[in-house]
Amino acid sequence: MSEPLIQSSQTAAVRTLTLARPQALNSFTSGMLQQLLDVLEQIAQDDSVRCVVLTGAGRAFCAGQDLSDPLVAPDVTPGAPTKDLGVMIERYYTPLVKRLRSMPVPVVAAVNGVAAGAGANVALNCDIVIAAQGASFIQAFSKIGLVPDTGGTWLLPRLVGRAQALGLMLLGDKLPAAEAQRIGLIWKCVDDAALHDEAQALAQRLAAMPSKALAATRQAIDAAQLLPMESALAAEMALQRALGQAHDYLEGVAAFTAKRTPVFTDR
Repeated sequence: MSEPLIQSSQTAAVRTLTLARPQALNSFTSGMLQQLLDVLEQIAQDDSVRCVVLTGAGRAFCAGQDLSDPLVAPDVTPGAPTKDLGVMIERYYTPLVKRLRSMPVPVVAAVNGVAAGAGANVALNCDIVIAAQGASFIQAFSKIGLVPDTGGTWLLPRLVGRAQALGLMLLGDKLPAAEAQRIGLIWKCVDDAALHDEAQALAQRLAAMPSKALAATRQAIDAAQLLPMESALAAEMALQRALGQAHDYLEGVAAFTAKRTPVFTDR
């Protein structure tokens, strides 16, 4: 049986996933990525989960790709063939980004330390990113002669604009969490000691909200990045039609009218 590299725990309707290679700053291996994909697929089918928190063990969130992984480690033997890095991306990173951005429930990244390379972009592909004061984000790809991946080239310009995205990606400098919040890269920076409690409180709040509507909101925002206004209006209308026939809309209106707390159950 393979070593568990993703720790999973659940409190009420919140599932917390912890990247668990602290001795390697939680850097990704193919085995770790597969375990993360597997548990996210399982959660997507589990109606008991209404929000996911993704964090890291130890002093890092994720230092990015482990360059000693056989799929990416260069073979320095004279005449040895070069590695096809596209294999790692095709098998693991692309499915992971697609899975995160199509989860039926919100995903919160609780960034507890350095988030570099693919680790930074995995965090930024979550729905809400909350980071400890001591955390940082590094687009480290240029330092090893690569282009940002894991959706970074699509995502960062949309979060912070082309100028900021190019600066972060070309220079590869460390961006402290407080500055990441200031430029709009993440949602919130909190004291280190408060990160766990703040992330869990946020997740419990999201878990009590209408999951189907939250997932549809993400879907609408992502689609609108590529659509003209008229098409975005049509997409909103289609989503609203579907949600208007769901239990949570009826429950939300009934609770509002009765001045009581709604109990949302759609997913």
